[in-house]
Amino acid sequence: MSGNTLGLLFAVTTFGESHGPAIGCVIDGCPPGMPLAESDIQPDLDRRRPGTSRHVTQRQEADRVEILSGVYEGQTTGAPIALLIRNTDQRSKDYGNILDTFRPGHADYTYWRKYGLRDPRGGGRSSARLTAPIVAAGAVAKKWLHQHHGTVIRGCTLQVGEIALPLRDWDEVARNPFHAPDADAVPRLEAYMDELRRAGDSCGARLYVEALNVPAGWGEPLYDRLDADLAHALMGLNAVKGVEIGDGFACVAQKGSEHGDELTREGFASNHAGGVLGGISSGQPLTAQIAIKPTSSIRVPRRSVDRAGQPTVVETFGRHDPCVGLRATPIVEALVALVLIDHALRHRAQCGDVALPVPPLAGAAP
Repeated sequence: MSGNTLGLLFAVTTFGESHGPAIGCVIDGCPPGMPLAESDIQPDLDRRRPGTSRHVTQRQEADRVEILSGVYEGQTTGAPIALLIRNTDQRSKDYGNILDTFRPGHADYTYWRKYGLRDPRGGGRSSARLTAPIVAAGAVAKKWLHQHHGTVIRGCTLQVGEIALPLRDWDEVARNPFHAPDADAVPRLEAYMDELRRAGDSCGARLYVEALNVPAGWGEPLYDRLDADLAHALMGLNAVKGVEIGDGFACVAQKGSEHGDELTREGFASNHAGGVLGGISSGQPLTAQIAIKPTSSIRVPRRSVDRAGQPTVVETFGRHDPCVGLRATPIVEALVALVLIDHALRHRAQCGDVALPVPPLAGAAP
């Protein structure tokens, strides 16, 4: 199976399956000399892990990360960093009824058509369980980016099902299980999720992410554009069906006189482009949104076929998130961090000696 590595100079390869003994990743290309310990990585894993509230899957995984290589006396050595997360709460029997059938909306059918066989236990390799190593690798990238450039990456939930949320308070995001930036919306979200769980159904979500203090100049035209690589990485997240950079699809209704971000001596007058122009960072905040589809694993009976092509009905049992978007915020942040550190290292390799006689625009990162 190919397609398991993200990045060129900072390359992350994940391994494992949902119900295997462990999952993990290997980071190749992390610069040497950065202090690194499990305690730098664990907080983001704790934000993503299952079983943290009644509104997400009740699979109980500690998601304790182990650093197996690439760190000596508390510092990265430049060698590959191997990160391991053990699976401890698998219930493979929950998937016995789908061994010969395919869940609508899931990757069961397409994996079978491509590989001729599949691991039905929790979706195997296609499971969102494999986002945990990405979060772990992203924590390493976040630390390097903040240490060298002051870059801060943060995300939140802006919509759950039909409920849209205003971006009122970034401090509130860490205080509720929905990563919602509005405390007043939490009771309504709780009632909505309880209703979905009773009905055995699911919903989608819209997430927002931004990166602050991203220097101007990162990105490689034409086919390795920063925004193209961001879209590539974010679309690689399970259940994502749409990615917007900056204003995204809203730019269709805008006039050129509105959308084009004017440049002034005081800085950019707006940021409709989301911090990327011509595939290269402008020094403004980098912004993106993603659309996550409703969870495919639901208890509502759905029509399907078996491996012989005969009609059947599928009901999915086991422990599942009514909305997979509720735990996706740290994953989205991690993917943005991985793309940014890769482009930071690529920029340093080719253009590290570039110096201009004028400083960057006010409000832009140095």
